[in-house]
Amino acid sequence: MKKTLALVLAGVLIFSGLSASAFGKKKANLEILPTIESKSEATNQVWVGTFQLVWNDLMNEIIKNPIEFKGYDSIMAKQLNKQAFTTEDLSDSAYYKKWGLASPELKAEIEKGILEKFNEKSAILDNFDWTPDNGKYVLYAMLKKDFEYLKPFGKLKSDKFTGSKGKVKYFGLEKNAPEDIRETIQVLFHHNNHDFAIAIRTKQNDKVYLYRTNDKKTLDELYLDMLKKYRTSTSYPRFTKADELKIPDIDFKAERSFDELCHKTIKKSDLVIDKAIETVEFKMDNEGVKLKSEAGIATMKAMIEPEFPPRKFYFNDNYVIFLQEKNKPYFAMRVSDAKKLQK
Repeated sequence: MKKTLALVLAGVLIFSGLSASAFGKKKANLEILPTIESKSEATNQVWVGTFQLVWNDLMNEIIKNPIEFKGYDSIMAKQLNKQAFTTEDLSDSAYYKKWGLASPELKAEIEKGILEKFNEKSAILDNFDWTPDNGKYVLYAMLKKDFEYLKPFGKLKSDKFTGSKGKVKYFGLEKNAPEDIRETIQVLFHHNNHDFAIAIRTKQNDKVYLYRTNDKKTLDELYLDMLKKYRTSTSYPRFTKADELKIPDIDFKAERSFDELCHKTIKKSDLVIDKAIETVEFKMDNEGVKLKSEAGIATMKAMIEPEFPPRKFYFNDNYVIFLQEKNKPYFAMRVSDAKKLQK
């Protein structure tokens, strides 16, 4: 059983214990992270690989060097320069990306591309200046994933979530659940009621992993910890009729502007990043997962070189989500206060 799962561990990871839903461009309780290894103090954190895709194109196609700023040492840029996530970690059907010199024609091409591929419209393209000019590039990407579990789960009664005020919505399984739905779940490990992980199979190639932990680590460290615990686990791998499962609903939209990267001259070029934006729409319920994320970077000729002090991001967590299709996650989220993400 472990050997079989090892072949599909390139999937999706979600950790149990929370219900969430929120909407808004900027929320103190939810932060979009630029990389899976980024630190944050936000109550809830989410990472999707979309912004990394546009950064890769900026670095490889336009700057043609690791992106460094004159007079400013950016930890964020150093992490993004590692290109730890690329299009090789996704199927072609899961993303669309385009870059070029700013022009109304490029905007129209992107709008047509995402409409034809995903039947979607962009929420960020109007934020960019498409007037042609020397040094004005626009880089864009959309990542979209919709998938269903092999069997839908039941909706459970609203209940408490540690760290949240009030009750939150849950779905899952009660005792004596039918065998056909129990077989869609595999126990990765269960050390105790505070340290455990399961895998949920889906109708598509994606997998959902749920990992319950209080460790205050980055998302990438938690992902590796989960795999290590799984590989050394002696837990019974089947979800038995005596077992119970409780997973929070999640439903939110969020946007972030990565201002830390903007208006600083890029070394070995005469360009600055004018805008750097990412959006995330995510829903997980008893039937499956829906994810849509956009990211865009706009450049311009360097005019001034203001200096900004480096910023550190630290975080606490009770719940983490990773979505993965191939060898690396394309989505990760930490949630510590479910009520603030609850509709």
